[in-house]
Amino acid sequence: MRIEQFERGEASILHADLDSFYASVEQRDHPHLRGRPVLVGGGVVLAASYEAKAMGVRSPMPGHEARALCPSAVTMPPRFDMYIEASRSVFEVFRDTSPLVEGISVDEAFLDVSGLRKISGTPVEIAARLRERVRTEVGLPITVGVARSKFLAKVASAVGKPDGLLHVEAGRELDFLHPLPVRRLWGVGAKTEARLLDAGISTVGDIASFGEKHLCALLGRGTGTHLYALSMARDPRRVETGKRRSSIGAQRALGRRVKSEADVEATLLAIVDRLGVRLRKADRLTRTVVLRLRFHDFEKVTRSRSLREPTDSTEAVLAVARGLLDDAMPLIRERGCTLIGLSLTNLDDHGAVQLALPFDGDDHASDLDIAVDSLRGRFGRDAVTRAALVNRHHGDDAPMLPD
Repeated sequence: MRIEQFERGEASILHADLDSFYASVEQRDHPHLRGRPVLVGGGVVLAASYEAKAMGVRSPMPGHEARALCPSAVTMPPRFDMYIEASRSVFEVFRDTSPLVEGISVDEAFLDVSGLRKISGTPVEIAARLRERVRTEVGLPITVGVARSKFLAKVASAVGKPDGLLHVEAGRELDFLHPLPVRRLWGVGAKTEARLLDAGISTVGDIASFGEKHLCALLGRGTGTHLYALSMARDPRRVETGKRRSSIGAQRALGRRVKSEADVEATLLAIVDRLGVRLRKADRLTRTVVLRLRFHDFEKVTRSRSLREPTDSTEAVLAVARGLLDDAMPLIRERGCTLIGLSLTNLDDHGAVQLALPFDGDDHASDLDIAVDSLRGRFGRDAVTRAALVNRHHGDDAPMLPD
């Protein structure tokens, strides 16, 4: 079956991407940090300001390496509640700009502004106004790429950083795209880039000239077809709205210092508590728990386990997570652990799942979960905590965008 590609007459897709989001929030809230190199996160750099990036700092990078590259950098502990609040404020601007918004993460989204010309102006005028509103209403710099496709809009925002607006005019896509390095294409990581460079392919234009057939022979059919299509600016995807997340998760960097097994388990407890609240707030149920670990040698492992019935109970999720951690503990003892992450996947909407026997009248979380959620919502996240977490610091928590 032949699929027709949707072709826009004008560049009307915006990719809006906040600049060094976490670091920009810290600079916004602490005026003395403006213009100075800022790192967010101690053990691992979660974000670096552009002043730090100019010194070679990148994320994720071990904190000691970042401070060696940029000794004058100011290191700030992450404040995720503030980042989520800032993200929500920015997304309010997005949704006030266009009814068609597709969130990608806490700091970026696609907007489709086609059909708004008569009431809001040209796409470039809309993008300029969006940038000004985010700057004045939220206090953060944001870069916007404008193009006929999502792929090109995202590339344009990356090229236009920091704090810029880049318009790829309709009909001029290949003129913009072909001189760029191959790493600008989605799907080109370090290994693929190295293979392309070994074959004498350094720019997107080189990929287009190399041809789809030869590219498939070099990289495999799937990757070759994908990269050739992008090199020719082919991307028919539309901006999707109303799409619910298929997973929620969070991770915490533990740093390079050796952690005891009790410290690792306490970090897992804290993550599970946070995810349980988010799961119930989103009115979702999870079927699968995924544990991710990173070791001192930067290698990673993933372990998962599915439940017999979907749940939003913190204790049910914790039991599975603890089992996964116990299974992985020999590896942690041998190789050390610098990051622990947990994801809840295979999500269902609450109420869309058939109750299992015995029927108890409610398939929701326990009364204890609901009571604790209420107390934390009213008096703050730390109003109620586990005894095992008292007086403990659990590293750098990097949550995904809430549902």
